[in-house]
Amino acid sequence: MRKLLRDKIIEVCNKKIEAKGTNVGLSFYAFFSNKNDNPEGLMEVAQWWIMTHKLDHFEKAVKIKKLVANL
Repeated sequence: MRKLLRDKIIEVCNKKIEAKGTNVGLSFYAFFSNKNDNPEGLMEVAQWWIMTHKLDHFEKAVKIKKLVANL
């Protein structure tokens, strides 16, 4: 996964954890706007989320942050 996407994921996870606590869950859509302005990035994250890691639709932000930080 590209560094730009990894950085964005960590940033979003940090904001969600700060706002709602360590039990907050999110989906890979949380890293993108509601517009289809980055389809390549969305597909890259979807591939990593669904095919590579077989994650559920919603996962804990702390888990995602840890997975991404270890890339």
